[in-house]
Amino acid sequence: MGKLIYIVEDEPDIAELIQINLLKEGFDVKICSNGLSFFQQLEKKKPDLILLDLMLPDMGGIQICERVRSEFKISEIPIVMVTAKGDEADIVRGLEAGADDYVTKPFSPKVLVARLNSIFKRVSRKAPNIPGLIEKGPITIHKGRFEVSVNGQSVVLTKSEFSILLLLASHPGWVYSRAQIVDAIRGDNYSVTERTIDFQMVGLRKKLQDAGEWIETVRGVGYRFRDS
Repeated sequence: MGKLIYIVEDEPDIAELIQINLLKEGFDVKICSNGLSFFQQLEKKKPDLILLDLMLPDMGGIQICERVRSEFKISEIPIVMVTAKGDEADIVRGLEAGADDYVTKPFSPKVLVARLNSIFKRVSRKAPNIPGLIEKGPITIHKGRFEVSVNGQSVVLTKSEFSILLLLASHPGWVYSRAQIVDAIRGDNYSVTERTIDFQMVGLRKKLQDAGEWIETVRGVGYRFRDS
């Protein structure tokens, strides 16, 4: 069988429609109708991707996503949220919880399959040459451990915040446009607006406190990490 995808969806018709189209593309599929059954299945076997509905009968998709990333400490498995809520605030909440992408209902099964294939291609690409340990001023970044500290004090970041900080700090002095940041941490054709990056940056700087000044805004262009 192909790559294993867990569909966490409580609407049988939608779950079956997604399953049929994914099976046609050679994927292996497991349907979970609620959060409980999903976590039971996750303890048995980890999938290659999780397709997660935002609204479930027993727990929300945001809660499930956060638990997967924190309690199960799974950072490498892509999570794609499926939601009827297309507001930017809802999208940001999903990304901050650790989601890699999102699809709004109603959606085309062909477009969904294309999005998933794009994610798998992105995951399979060779990782950029970023050092495992970065120390700049008061900020220390452990890439492999997914850890950040400021003056020796641990700072808890979301996956998106960590990815942005790692990208900028690995190339100090380089200016990245918002579009480049979206492309670098999410992949091609990611549909979150560039404005979302500004929201992520506000949260990141707030968590870094005084060290947030190491991330500079280049007016009209984007962001960069200080080189000294």
